[in-house]
Amino acid sequence: MPRRGVYAAAVCLLALLLGAYGNHFHNGFHFDDAHAIVQNSFVRDLRFIPRYFVDATTFSILPLNQSYRPVLQTTLAIDYRLAGGYNPVAFHIDTFAWYLLQLALMYALFVTVAERTAPRDAANPWIALIAVALYGLHPVAAETVNYVIQRGEILATVGAVGGLVLYARAARLRRTGLYLLPVAVGGLAKPTVFIFPLLLLVYIRLFEQEGSRRRLNETLWAIAPSIAVVVVVAVWSQNRTPPTWTAGGTSAGLYILTQPWVTLRYMAAFGAPLYLSADNDWKLVDGVADARVVVGVAFLAIVVWLAIGATRRRSTYPVAFGLWWFLIALVPTAVLPLAEVANDHRMFLPFVGLTLAITWAAALHVRYIANTAARRLAVAAVVVGIFALETVGVRARNDVWRTDDSLWLDVTEKSPTNGRGLMNYGLTRMEKGDYPTAIAYFERALAFTPNYSLLHINLGVAYGGAGRVADAQREFNAAIALAPNDWRSHYFYGRWLRSVGQLPEAIAQLQLAVSQNPADVDSQTLLQLALREQRPTPESYLALSLGQYQAGRFRDCIASAGEALRLRPDYAEAYNNIAACHNALAEWDAGIAAAEAAVRLRPDFALAKNNLAYAIQQKQRSK
Repeated sequence: MPRRGVYAAAVCLLALLLGAYGNHFHNGFHFDDAHAIVQNSFVRDLRFIPRYFVDATTFSILPLNQSYRPVLQTTLAIDYRLAGGYNPVAFHIDTFAWYLLQLALMYALFVTVAERTAPRDAANPWIALIAVALYGLHPVAAETVNYVIQRGEILATVGAVGGLVLYARAARLRRTGLYLLPVAVGGLAKPTVFIFPLLLLVYIRLFEQEGSRRRLNETLWAIAPSIAVVVVVAVWSQNRTPPTWTAGGTSAGLYILTQPWVTLRYMAAFGAPLYLSADNDWKLVDGVADARVVVGVAFLAIVVWLAIGATRRRSTYPVAFGLWWFLIALVPTAVLPLAEVANDHRMFLPFVGLTLAITWAAALHVRYIANTAARRLAVAAVVVGIFALETVGVRARNDVWRTDDSLWLDVTEKSPTNGRGLMNYGLTRMEKGDYPTAIAYFERALAFTPNYSLLHINLGVAYGGAGRVADAQREFNAAIALAPNDWRSHYFYGRWLRSVGQLPEAIAQLQLAVSQNPADVDSQTLLQLALREQRPTPESYLALSLGQYQAGRFRDCIASAGEALRLRPDYAEAYNNIAACHNALAEWDAGIAAAEAAVRLRPDFALAKNNLAYAIQQKQRSK
């Protein structure tokens, strides 16, 4: 292919990409963007950048989501500075620039693979360019490009593809090990890049020297530096990840059994991306005998069989490489039980390999059938038609990601049994003051996620806004019972209590929220306002001690109840809370003394009598 033709085709592809994504630059922040970007004060000042690399609590205001991704966070802080605030245009331009870099690196990799496979075939650059266009315009990629916090997925993919390109095309960097720099940087953006040594192994076995002629120990020696870098970065990242972070999965066994079926659906989405959802409702399988497990495992076996078969002829090496890439890139999200069984953005890195495999296989087939000018014209028309359909699909997904209203309405339509999706669309209604509609969606969500504490919080807020006081109280208490250590339960309960004039109780809940998540500015601000409105009272200290008891913080509960007694020495309820805490700590003598004090002050105090009897009974048993 003449160089001039390559440049012209690349310019056309760039124009097509700009046309496809031209309607996405003003899209808003969504979902995890809220706690990691919009509400995160650490993103708003470049002076925090060094801290990102040693303190992962800066990544999110939610302790459960505080993962270690300092490179990603650095790019977000730079965006904020350049934009002068939370202007989504600057963030989307940055993400799109990284995406274009990834596509350029993919072209370089695909051309390299083609040259190593058929160096004299002048059509290979066309195959590489078509493959990049097929990937770049695929609607699945739009799920990642539109989702700002998932820029980490793009950075990780740039690291993986960039590392392979430098290894393959820069002998000097290979000798010095500098080809691993993109891998290390990508690993500090998202850990999916840690599969790089396996990708490199497959590349070497196929293209550096045919696997049957190369001793395995030589291959392992060649990938040893990449293994060392990945291990160092992974251990470094793990040691800096707070213990509060959680992957969110429930059943590791069922999750792993589900992944073959998920892999089948991912591959189906490559050819027919018709039901893309920002938050799908795919379910775990029921067990080994589940039909989805059987079908999924059979599908995996077929893909592995095809990948192995493609290694038998040099002309199909790119197909083998792409299929192995697809399977290997899915491993990180297949073995670590995550909260969601599947996510559309998880296809982003695997589709790099799948695109190469399918495009190369199609090119081999076309080579035999397109033996006349008319047939070649027909093939070109099909390719152009595919790109046109993809462009329409990308623009449609961009429109879905425009606002929270459009995004979550789409989720409720594509994933109608997703409780979180129903809840989030209800939130968009509640923000507009439409409490009846919000409550209807929240109650629908409750049928699918009855133990979702955040849903109960939002129900409490909605009921409170609708004036349903008793229902609001019930839902806030349910949220606290489900997640007593989640600061959001106490913050929103405290906010509502303050709104209905129950300041002592509000202060107690807000103090719990601040103690559980000191990084949350809203809790601190509201607590200060409440404290200025009313000084602490015995009732507020009692309420605080009760919340601390529910959270299992028994020493703090005793201290708070002691403050209540300092203000009101004859407060029987405070003595009872102290008794309950000492009983929970198996400190029977102290529990007996506190319960007796409560009963002396209130002889009819049934709860105190129960605590006294329990302490006496347990003390006798321990003798």
